[in-house]
Amino acid sequence: MLIEQPPRLLRLLYPRALWRVENAEQAVFLTFDDGPIPEVTPWVLDVLDHYGVRATFFMVGDNIRKHPEEFREVVRRGHTIGNHTFHHISGHIHGDYHFTTDVEECQQIIDRGIRSVLPDFRRGDAELPLFRPPHGWMKRKQYHYVAERYRVIMWDLVTRDYSRNLNAKDVVCNVRRYARNGSIITFHDSLKSIGKLRTALPAAIEWLRAEGYTFRTL
Repeated sequence: MLIEQPPRLLRLLYPRALWRVENAEQAVFLTFDDGPIPEVTPWVLDVLDHYGVRATFFMVGDNIRKHPEEFREVVRRGHTIGNHTFHHISGHIHGDYHFTTDVEECQQIIDRGIRSVLPDFRRGDAELPLFRPPHGWMKRKQYHYVAERYRVIMWDLVTRDYSRNLNAKDVVCNVRRYARNGSIITFHDSLKSIGKLRTALPAAIEWLRAEGYTFRTL
């Protein structure tokens, strides 16, 4: 449970971050980390379209650079975009300046990419861009930097679709066991996950819908 659903102690490390949407009424929030990549992201988009679901994608800036058309397609289909650093770097390994510069580089390519699809896109004065740290860790100064400039989104449920020790059934079981009102649920549109996602993502969406959940974006 330490990984799948973070304990209260871990949540207290980042008090201004959003781990769960407390006032949601029978709703969950699907998120996808690490894309976009052509082998996975288009398939995920097709599955979401099939079920009429909108999600939030926390993207790696270098993947946006390498795969701009996949990025633009996520925007065209009405999903929300979040920042996952430019090089998917871990805050606990890298220095503060390196980390925060990487975050800003990612945000620049995100904003340029969105405007290439939506030329009139403007973020409101009170609307902060979304950010999720790779691996869920930041040093104190890094956290305070991004919390002042971004809406930090963590998670209430990690499906662990990336794990070699789990199969698709295990991923769905994690969703069934830990999903609750307001859960921010983390999947990955990555090569590590696609083998399990092909079965687990449709099954998870169908189970959540059967339980009466609606799907929202952050």
